[in-house]
This record gives sequence, C-alpha cells and structure tokens, in this order.
Amino acid sequence: MSLRPRRSVLYMPGANPRALEKARTLPADCIVLDLEDSVAPDVKPAARTQACAAVKAGGFGPREVLLRINGLDTAWWRDDIVAATAAKPDAILVPKVSSPGDLERIAEALADLAADRRIQVWAMMETPLAVLNAGAIAAATDGRTRLSAFVMGTNDLAKDTRVRIAPGREALRPWLMSCVAAARAYGLDILDGVYNDIADTEGFARECGEARDLGFDGKTLIHPSQIAGANAAFAPNAEEVAQARKIIAAFDLPENKDKGVIALDGRMVERLHAEMARRTLAIAEAIEAMRTAGQ
Repeated sequence: MSLRPRRSVLYMPGANPRALEKARTLPADCIVLDLEDSVAPDVKPAARTQACAAVKAGGFGPREVLLRINGLDTAWWRDDIVAATAAKPDAILVPKVSSPGDLERIAEALADLAADRRIQVWAMMETPLAVLNAGAIAAATDGRTRLSAFVMGTNDLAKDTRVRIAPGREALRPWLMSCVAAARAYGLDILDGVYNDIADTEGFARECGEARDLGFDGKTLIHPSQIAGANAAFAPNAEEVAQARKIIAAFDLPENKDKGVIALDGRMVERLHAEMARRTLAIAEAIEAMRTAGQ
C-alpha cells in the first residue's frame, strides 16, 4: 500500500519571495503556493510568476507542492492554469468548486494545454452549493478531471451560511461530515479547514484531534507554527502502530488465514480491522520515509 501523508497542508503567499524560499525548509507534508486569497489584485501577475518559478526551481524535497489558482469567476484563473501547466506542481487547488461542471472546466483547460498527466486537481469545498453537491462532485473523480482530494474552506463556508465558528464547530459538523462521506465514497483524501487563532495552541490541538476523529486526513494551516501540532495529531502514535502490528500478525497466523473474526487480547477482531491496521502501518512508514528524505 503506497500512501502520501497529508497531515499538514500549509498555505504560503505566492507574492512573498521570502515565504516561498522558507517553504522549502518547513516540515509540512504539503505546501500550497497561493495565488488567491493572500494576494492583492494588483500583484496577481507578479505572484503567479514568482510562485510558478519556485515550483519549477524545485528544492522542496519530499513535500507535495500545490498551486492554488484564482476562482473560475475571476479574470485570472485561465492565466493561472497556463502558468501552472508549465510549472508542473503536484496538484492544482481550485477554489470554490460548487458543481461537477467546475471540474469539467478545469479538465477542458488542462486537456487543451496537454498538461502533464501527473498534475492532480484538489477541490476546495467552501460554498453552500459545494456541500449540497458533495456527492456529485466527488463522483466526478476520474482520469479526465484528475480529482484526488477535497479541501474544506470553513471560513468561506461560515461567511456564506452566516454560521458562527465556535469551539467544537457544532454548526459546521453536518456539512463537514457530508463532505467526508462523499470523499470516502469515491476514494478521495480530505483536508480540514484552517484554524484562525495562531496564538491559541490548545484550541488548535483540540480541533486537530476532533478533525482526526471525524475522519480527516490532515489540516490546512495558515502559519508554520501550526505544522508540528498537525503532524502529531494526524500521525499514528506508537501505541496505534504496535496494535496494528499485533492485529496483522494475528491474522497472518496459518490457523487464522481464512477466518473473518478472531479473538485477540480478550476482544473480537474482524478482518476489516486488519485492513485498517495495514493502512495505519502504511501511513506510519510513509511518514518515516518523508522524515528520512527531508533530513
């Protein structure tokens, strides 16, 4: 099983050369060079040039590198797609995807440009329509659309629905879980939205733990100080890894090879738990491989 850890997905402004350089040294699993929210309209072209040059130059080691383009309702997105196709990031993050038709527009643009097949598409789920259409959007994943992940845009979602983001995010949970279910139904990864209070490390840790319990693969971040907390929250701990090894070993015994359920340490364990255990080990091994490659 080959997996890419996406515990920490850090936004870095494409208009800031120092931030682009710093991104190469940070222990985040993924770096998003942003051309959208963090970039003022008058510097969009310069940010595009700088960010794409950074992607072309490389030096990001084992990190996944994404470009977040401007929305499909803006005058900038087509130029963003052209530049991104030439730069060849690991993925293009598309904001405000609200229907499968939005993915089709991106797919058509990438096809017209004969974009490298390795470039994937991640969709930001940050509008009421995105939540209502989550299943249909996720179902559009195929070789043409290149869709491989959802990213929650909780700030925009809260703005458009007028809900208040409070500790525990109870008002948002039904929408978060709808997107998680859609992502899992079609084999997509899904990343939680940002935590706005950089100074509140306890609140951030709590929300990371909640997001992991809700089924998210990782969290999007707005500051490097949040990387360590996200990496810790979304990585299997030593106890989980040890338990995973024990479950796999038990099912690998000759006498259990054909069993669907076995007794282990006084509890019943199903074969589905062995599948979960193998994924836990695969993630742990991928994280270790990233750590070693980044040294």
